[in-house]
Amino acid sequence: MAKIAMKFGGTSVADIERIRHVATLVKKERDRGNEVAVVVSAMAGETNKLVAWTNDAATPPGSNKHPLPDQREYDVVVAAGEQITSGLLAIALGAIGVPARSWMGWQVPILTSATHGSARIEGVDGEMMNESLAKGEVAVVAGFQGVAPHDRISTLGRGGSDTSAVAIAAGLKADRCDIYTDVDGVYTTDPRIVPKARRLEKISFEEMLEMASLGSKVLQTRSVEIAMLHRVPTRVLSTFDPDRGGTLLCDEDEIVEKKPVTGIAYSRDEAKITLMKIPDRPGIAAAIFGPLADAGVNVDMIVQNVSEDGKRTDLTFTVTRGELARALAAIEKASEHIGYRELTQDANVAKVSIIGIGMRAHPGVAQTMFRTLSEKGINIQVISTSEIKVSVLIAEEYVELAVRALHSAYELDVA
Repeated sequence: MAKIAMKFGGTSVADIERIRHVATLVKKERDRGNEVAVVVSAMAGETNKLVAWTNDAATPPGSNKHPLPDQREYDVVVAAGEQITSGLLAIALGAIGVPARSWMGWQVPILTSATHGSARIEGVDGEMMNESLAKGEVAVVAGFQGVAPHDRISTLGRGGSDTSAVAIAAGLKADRCDIYTDVDGVYTTDPRIVPKARRLEKISFEEMLEMASLGSKVLQTRSVEIAMLHRVPTRVLSTFDPDRGGTLLCDEDEIVEKKPVTGIAYSRDEAKITLMKIPDRPGIAAAIFGPLADAGVNVDMIVQNVSEDGKRTDLTFTVTRGELARALAAIEKASEHIGYRELTQDANVAKVSIIGIGMRAHPGVAQTMFRTLSEKGINIQVISTSEIKVSVLIAEEYVELAVRALHSAYELDVA
């Protein structure tokens, strides 16, 4: 007997018929003799509707301003979507003879930080749920939610149900976590751009973490972090074609063939800011990035060029497009202290990345990337590297050309 966590996203539970289909998949797993905990998202479109309601309720009558709603009450409202789905699935399981009960985040409990709207999981106490599983019940858990200090409902931010599922698997000491979605696994790149993209049978936790953080939307980044930290084997597979096998996230040692590059990721959600002629002195980086951090802006790629006289420098960095306005406001507020002479911005950029654990043992991987882009006439604006990835910033109009060219250059196309 194994203990399995199963997670179903919004498209998998979009209506009652799909919820019934999910119930049959859960029954099959239980019929194999396994203990099963299921984590569900809200039905497709429900969270957006609930968010819109909170924004409308926070707007004073007759006002054009849309103030941020109280985030504690925001969490109470938006967490309702997953509560509804968990109850419906428990009912659907009961209808086909499978004993089940629903669990809210506070009932498990899934303990989180007090950062409402984007709380982080601090612990999962699986004792009561394990007792329920041992009695033969399927546990149907409302994803995306937990309990913050002072017994307040909290939510984990967009994609939080993936995080809930892996955290539940870790808390229950499950043998595996299966993430069911509308794709049948992790591909070498986006098949919509490269029809020859291949589904990967296995991918290391480290590679998946890089791909998730660099633009791949198959899994939420924090869910991969938890899977890697607790070494929870995690599968990604299709709700609508589960027999295809999906992709297994696992330890690097379980992957026999380590190609130099496993996949190509891209992100269009990028904006570039350049501060020109800033003083080249100790503390200048802190003067720039301190106000950005205080404003809650995440900075990604950074490059600095020192002028010929060594007294002034140009500094370029990237942020997400959604944070561009906030970043510019923070820089402008600190402009006198920073002392730059000119600021430029560009939201028509994109990031393209190559990822692979095989890079550690294969020299010349980055050179192949740079040569390939050069041959296609694509200019590289910023470069960022780690042990298993190389990212470049390019003009957005060249994203698809770059992804296709790199996919072929690293021989990732289907044979």
